[in-house]
Amino acid sequence: MPSKSHSFLDPSTVLLLTLPPLFWAGNAVVGRLMVGQIPPMALSFYRWLFALLLALLIVGPDLWRNRAVLRSKWKSLAVMGILGVGSYNSLQYVALETTTPLNVSLITSSAPVFILLIGGAFYKQAVGRAQWIGAMLSIAGVALVVAKGDLAHLTALHFAPGDLIMLVAVFLWAIYTWELRQRPLGLAPMTSLAAQMIWGVLSILPFMLAERWIGGQTTHWGGPVWLALAYVAVLPSLLAYWCWGSAVGKVGAQIPSYFGNLAPLFAALLSWLFLGETIHWYHLWAALLIFAGIHVALNARQQPVPLEQEL
Repeated sequence: MPSKSHSFLDPSTVLLLTLPPLFWAGNAVVGRLMVGQIPPMALSFYRWLFALLLALLIVGPDLWRNRAVLRSKWKSLAVMGILGVGSYNSLQYVALETTTPLNVSLITSSAPVFILLIGGAFYKQAVGRAQWIGAMLSIAGVALVVAKGDLAHLTALHFAPGDLIMLVAVFLWAIYTWELRQRPLGLAPMTSLAAQMIWGVLSILPFMLAERWIGGQTTHWGGPVWLALAYVAVLPSLLAYWCWGSAVGKVGAQIPSYFGNLAPLFAALLSWLFLGETIHWYHLWAALLIFAGIHVALNARQQPVPLEQEL
């Protein structure tokens, strides 16, 4: 019997695998479009608050049935909610104030290699020669993005703040991924996500209030902001998660990890369409290095590490 990872990719499965990276790229573009309209912490807070309210309509009864599990594993849920929902997504919106959606997507696409490195450094996961080669290729691609194609920027430590913030976000995402694997919760995926959202929303709240009352940043409520919140709460949060999980259930974990690499391509196209941003030569070379590194690292593993859903 053929393995799931080699199952035939019918059109519906291809659609399930293509929509999430499109939605994630759109999330980065929307985050950039909202600079000056809604502060990053407010955008992150309302995104996950609205996504949580929608999720509760679907899995609220299941959360109630599993309230004993939620109480017993509240520490694990808190760690995952703070890392995966609160920290990663908030830092992404902060990064987009000083960098481009394409840079954010390219740096994010290196996450599988960061997951390997974090696993080797902190979770006793064996990392072989091929994985190191793949890691170095991807890191070289990220460095090319951060340096904007000019190595003098690296030696002069001249970086866009948003690129460095996004590196921190991806590092935290890698830790989140391992925590997700090391601490099985015994909950259905969407129920687990909803529980993590609760902690994520709570962790973002004080930063949003500080952003407003200390930083003096305000939200310009109006049609564009409401449309942006509707998009980020539904498509890259709930619908992308459902599509990704459904696809993994049909074809296994390895093939979806490659479709995840479509996000920078979609980010480039959407940035060109909606932001008028230019695609530079170093973006293309960086994408080649990052994807080559991921290919080498993942294919060298005896048991491929699945690319966790991007929240």
